[in-house]
Amino acid sequence: MNFIEELTWRGMIHDIMPGTEEQLQKEMTSAYVGIDPTADSLHIGHLVSVMMLKHFQLAGHKPIVLVGGATGMIGDPSGKSTERNLLDEQALRHNEACLKKQLTRFLDFESDAANAAELVNNYDWMKDFSFLDFIRDIGKHITVNYMMAKDSVKKRLGEESKMGLSFTEFSYQLVQGTDFLHLYREKNCKLQMGGSDQWGNILTGTELVRRKESGEAFAITCPLITKADGGKFGKTESGNVWLDSKLTTPYKFYQFWLNVSDADAEKYIKIFTLLSKEEVTSLVKEQEVAPHLRALQKRLAKEVTCMVHDQDEYNKAVEASQILFGKATTESLSKLDKETFLAVFEGVPTYAVDRAKLNDGVPVVELLAAETAVFPSKGELRRTMKGNGLSLNKAKLTDQEYLVTGADLINGSYLLVQKGKKNYYIIEAV
Repeated sequence: MNFIEELTWRGMIHDIMPGTEEQLQKEMTSAYVGIDPTADSLHIGHLVSVMMLKHFQLAGHKPIVLVGGATGMIGDPSGKSTERNLLDEQALRHNEACLKKQLTRFLDFESDAANAAELVNNYDWMKDFSFLDFIRDIGKHITVNYMMAKDSVKKRLGEESKMGLSFTEFSYQLVQGTDFLHLYREKNCKLQMGGSDQWGNILTGTELVRRKESGEAFAITCPLITKADGGKFGKTESGNVWLDSKLTTPYKFYQFWLNVSDADAEKYIKIFTLLSKEEVTSLVKEQEVAPHLRALQKRLAKEVTCMVHDQDEYNKAVEASQILFGKATTESLSKLDKETFLAVFEGVPTYAVDRAKLNDGVPVVELLAAETAVFPSKGELRRTMKGNGLSLNKAKLTDQEYLVTGADLINGSYLLVQKGKKNYYIIEAV
């Protein structure tokens, strides 16, 4: 597999330094991507660079993931309008361990292959650097003029920025450049990859390698992923879409990909899956013929959910999706864990009822029209039940004398009431 050709058809190359493709064709090459350890989980914004490393390894080259323990203590000004909070070493080490666990779903770290992935933390070599060592060995090789010319610096020093730029953040590109120099020396790493906003920082590293080692180093950046409507990729109303199932449930993760626009689905399926060019072309044609079937979105959601979680979680997410839109049953409802149940019915009107009352049983008419306000009156409830329009936990309920008890609770906590086809209500036992 030709790595550059593969990334090119997938739309994953923004900038590439001359000579990079020739270097990759010449020999097995090591390349690194930096990941900011400010959280203990990756989010889908990280997936672009992770997929670059995955393709890199599949092409026979060696991927290195650099966890920015030192740079995470400083903060990168690229694309930021304010200075970030800085982390202590204990938090960084915890985050590093969590990130590595997630990365093993994408990269082979464990085999004895020559191109097995490695994970490094720049804190391990930066922590012993004295300030005098740094300004003598690194600072004198890069001019202030060179650093000031970078877009990330100019934007923060421009008129639109009220915050200015601290020396800490101004020095960031030197620290990142030092990483490249260190990996060049210690790991024979000749390539750095990242988002297009990192181009200036990466070039500082190639410049340091050239000036300090008289060596050749290379750079590739991928486009910053955007949505067709101009919105920010990976952001929802509740924030980032995380890979950790405790932060974003597999159901919500699956739903994110399932609900992207047609234009975004065609772009994302190239970037975030390993499907071949032929498979993608076939799916695009299928979508053009029958866009309402959303073949691209369904395949995209399947591939990414299985890769990040697993087939079992994907199956659960599909089944959960059908509860609102398909022919779900009481049995399928009872299989949902609490987090998925709440995710499926997020935003549905919710009422609370005293759990003790359910121990003795509450007549359904009392529960829905007196204990709660699911129905405005008992008369309307009785008419709805008579017309076969009421379901409790996805089962039709016509018996107006039915006693609702704790045995009816889903996960020991919830009742799902459905009025007609589309009106849902949740009753929580508290």
